Amino acid sequence: MKKNILLLSIAVLGLTSCADDYLDTTPESAEATATILGSTETAEMAINGICKAMTSQYLSTQGLNGEGTINVWYGGVTGNDTQRCNQTGWAALWNSTYHLNTSSVYLYYPWYYYYKLISNANGVICNIDEAEGTDTDKAYLKAQALTFRAYSFFRLAELYGRRWSDQQGSGNGVVLRVDQSTGSQALATLAETYQQVYADLDEAISLFQSSGRKRGADEFYKPDLNVAYAIYARAALTREDWANAAKYAQMARQGYDLMTPAQYNDGFHTPNSEWIWGVYDGSDQTLYYYSMYAYLASDASSSMQRTYPVAISKELIDQIPETDARRNLFLVPTAEEWAECDAAGRSTGTLYNRAFAENGDRLYSTSLVYGYMHFKFLVEFQPGGGPFSLFRSAEMYYIEAEADCHLNQDAQAQQLLYDVTSRYDAAYTKSTKTGNDLLEEVKLYRRFDLWGEGHDWFDYKRWGQSIVRKSKADGGSWHTQFAITIKPEDGNNWTWAIPDRETNYNDLVD
Repeated sequence: MKKNILLLSIAVLGLTSCADDYLDTTPESAEATATILGSTETAEMAINGICKAMTSQYLSTQGLNGEGTINVWYGGVTGNDTQRCNQTGWAALWNSTYHLNTSSVYLYYPWYYYYKLISNANGVICNIDEAEGTDTDKAYLKAQALTFRAYSFFRLAELYGRRWSDQQGSGNGVVLRVDQSTGSQALATLAETYQQVYADLDEAISLFQSSGRKRGADEFYKPDLNVAYAIYARAALTREDWANAAKYAQMARQGYDLMTPAQYNDGFHTPNSEWIWGVYDGSDQTLYYYSMYAYLASDASSSMQRTYPVAISKELIDQIPETDARRNLFLVPTAEEWAECDAAGRSTGTLYNRAFAENGDRLYSTSLVYGYMHFKFLVEFQPGGGPFSLFRSAEMYYIEAEADCHLNQDAQAQQLLYDVTSRYDAAYTKSTKTGNDLLEEVKLYRRFDLWGEGHDWFDYKRWGQSIVRKSKADGGSWHTQFAITIKPEDGNNWTWAIPDRETNYNDLVD
């Protein structure tokens, strides 16, 4: 990735703008966009710009860093298994009380961010057919832009739409802006939103295949055919379209081998054979203390991570056998060590000493130590930089296995679960469970394996499953201010309301 190309791409498409009127576009600027995107060379720069937009700072707010914010804030610490130790000042957000606060930046941010991606993808989609260049390049670049748009519509539906099981898609979805017009437009239904996601991915897949073009070996941050398959699989799973979820998950993981135990232990900042799609973050264009790993990596030098490390829930990891190598990436205390920790789980004694003795290279020297804190994610460079994965092969195994459970394909689900789990736990034997018991085992290992990667809250929402957090006094590991139960019907059914900045602008959305 060349820095000058990225910066030019962003300037061309206005990706760094933080104006409230994020849809305002004059005819002159639309004409200028068509001119700027008049060749496949400049269109490719625009695709690079959208890639960079996934790790850019927004709305002049620390922590709003593109896709990383969605992973950590919206999919992670709001969930059932991921705790930011003792960060009680943010309890209202982590406890999901902002879903109806339509003027809050926390409600508005994902809407703003994903429509930024959609707007810039539309610029490529609407102009590439008339651009100068080969048909091969046009097909490939249009496919990439369609993949970005499909992904963005899907993410918006996850956040601002009800779970599929509630209304079978009859409720509100999002605004389907599929061209460069900027006028008022009504909300589509959730079913129509998923139809658009599918349609974009169908066209993208066809164009990727017809182009015959492949992304470069080091271009893990760019969409390609397998990325389109992976988005299809995740969207179909969320839509409870089990057959397509299983189909596309299997297709997406082809050519992407599971990480070895050594790779799994490497800090999750190095692209490897399992990364289907990721986000690029280089030291030459880092967001410093705004970067994702400044809020997640155990060895980040940021005050956020040194003071409020991220931990896995005791209730989850207690269900994972000690023979599983992935368990070693968490500071699991003995009963005696846990007893000496304070009510919030902090240690200044034996567990503190063991943490630095065994994982000193995975901690910043002045970091506080809490029971169950993780060592899974490490910075590539300080204070909090490094690439991160969005889709990896393991997720596709779990998607396919979960879908197979719903399709009454228990034997296939058992094999898939064995294939991924036995890679890290030699003592694991193939499950003999069936039906709902097997589904619960698949969900358990999915929660554990994909922990910290932004799935937690989204999974619990689509499962329609209560978040149940227990305090240390009640046998869990949560700070008392986070130790609550959130039922599926609470918090507007876990549905973020449409923000004021949309309804004030768009008179067809109430």
